[in-house]
Amino acid sequence: MSTTEPPAKSAPAKPDKSRPEVKQAEGRSEKRTIAEIRESKRTGEKMVYMSVPDYTSAQWAEMAGVDVAVLGDSLAMIAHGHRNTVPATMDMMIMHGQAVRRGAPNTFVLGCMPYQSYNTVDRALVNATRFMQESLCDAVKPQGGKSQAHILRALVDSGIPTASHIGLTPHTIAMFGGFKIQGRTADAAMKILEDALAIEDAGCFMLEFEAVPAKVARLISEQLTIPTIGIGAGAGCDGQILLCYDLLGVFTDFKPKFTKRYAKLTEVAVNGIMQYVKEVKEGTFPDNDHSYTVNEAEYEKFAAMVAKRTQV
Repeated sequence: MSTTEPPAKSAPAKPDKSRPEVKQAEGRSEKRTIAEIRESKRTGEKMVYMSVPDYTSAQWAEMAGVDVAVLGDSLAMIAHGHRNTVPATMDMMIMHGQAVRRGAPNTFVLGCMPYQSYNTVDRALVNATRFMQESLCDAVKPQGGKSQAHILRALVDSGIPTASHIGLTPHTIAMFGGFKIQGRTADAAMKILEDALAIEDAGCFMLEFEAVPAKVARLISEQLTIPTIGIGAGAGCDGQILLCYDLLGVFTDFKPKFTKRYAKLTEVAVNGIMQYVKEVKEGTFPDNDHSYTVNEAEYEKFAAMVAKRTQV
């Protein structure tokens, strides 16, 4: 028998009472798969997507149990202050994508391909491959339907999991004359249906509707065998997506009709910063609780050394 004494157990760390407790969603601990996303069409499971631009919001998504974290090129607006998504570049998307992957290592990440990064088959293949390799996305999402079907098919045939985006497509807002609802006439709705069927035929595993009347999106979704997610497209889609910074009230430049505010984080943040400014101006921060101490004898020794130095 060994006579060696077991090592002493260290005392458990005391909880930091200054920080609120964060409860992580129970249940799923593994990344969703393409097969599960496809199967949701049959099972009726409502998939939750959320667009996240950075490491912290990706952490929130994973902690809350979001099914798919979407690396949206909307980050050109919410993270970089542009007026629309057009200025987003592959370099920008990959940099943010790497941060999102670090923040949500166990969450399926869908990377949105930026403006003009997929306007030819060759360009789409190069950029989608780079997206998958450098940001470790699980799939990519260009925009477009019937006119882009050959590009979508080329991506799928090359082994890149691919989705698409129809209805209001932000990359073509100049053609639409701005952010306007799509599919309000029978002919316009039929075009969206044709786009959706072309996306399905190209082998995509899902598609997104944006700014489409709820009844139109529901009827089109019923014609498809692949799941649909909606943003401003009603409850008849197979899942929903919102931007993290929209639903939390972080981005406040404008609020789309389809966004529901679940929190007002900018209001909380500004109030907190105002209190910080006030306390610094008054000289009440930092106080002893937020300052480091020093051994008094060592301090007296140091003070004497300073005094002696100034006398030389």
